Amino acid sequence: MDTSRLLTRAVTEFARRTHFPVAFGGLLDGSGVARVTNIVGNRTTALRGLAVAPDRGLGGRALTELRPRMTGDYGSARQITHDYDPYVLGEGIGTLIAVPVLVDGRPRGILYGGTWGVWNVGGVTAAPAVQVAEDLGRELSRNASALLEAPPAAPSPALSARATEELRESYAELRTIAASIDDDALRERIARVEQRLAALTVAEEPVADTAGIRLSRRETDVLACAALGSTNGQIADQLGLREGTVKAYLGTAMSKLDASTRHAAVAAARRRGLLP
Repeated sequence: MDTSRLLTRAVTEFARRTHFPVAFGGLLDGSGVARVTNIVGNRTTALRGLAVAPDRGLGGRALTELRPRMTGDYGSARQITHDYDPYVLGEGIGTLIAVPVLVDGRPRGILYGGTWGVWNVGGVTAAPAVQVAEDLGRELSRNASALLEAPPAAPSPALSARATEELRESYAELRTIAASIDDDALRERIARVEQRLAALTVAEEPVADTAGIRLSRRETDVLACAALGSTNGQIADQLGLREGTVKAYLGTAMSKLDASTRHAAVAAARRRGLLP
């Protein structure tokens, strides 16, 4: 059985045995990044395109430490980085468990389980999650060709996860600077640089309906700041706006992107190449 079918079966079994309503997972590619290719039970498309680098986020920590990691309140968890908030929070996940898939003691993939509320993820839930991951590891080990075969995934990104976050912070800073400039010509020059930065993180062709979505300058400004985790009050201070105005711009951006939360809006904008 090829790796794609093994992973599909494992994710489905993960959801069935742990009773987590959302389950997803992926295998490592040649660059050591785990790309989520299988998702079950999701309500949105926010998790699509998630690629987890070692030591980044809950899954990256599980891959680095070679053991399960879990949190009952993902959004406020302090023991992990929050590189992937637009994906996880975009789906509305509150409780999350990440279990590494090991082959000969080395990470080969990652399996996740999530809920939209807060669960008590103790041994009762963790034990079957670990068992499914171990079963998948054994199957991959027995499948000699699987160890040489590259898992089905999108092309490797040109930038590392850390470099991508630095780029996004630089992009948001440029948006803030441009918002304080009255010179239209200079602002247009900055906008062209921003477009080039946004294009650097697009790993595939934008989705088909991109042409039908147009975010205003201010909608893009507030969404770029929100992508870094800024609150409405912080965004208002950064852009020199009223907090109510920021909320209004976020609302219209979410409506255009058909997103129910700011995190889902950020994820949708990134898929469409509207944000880096």
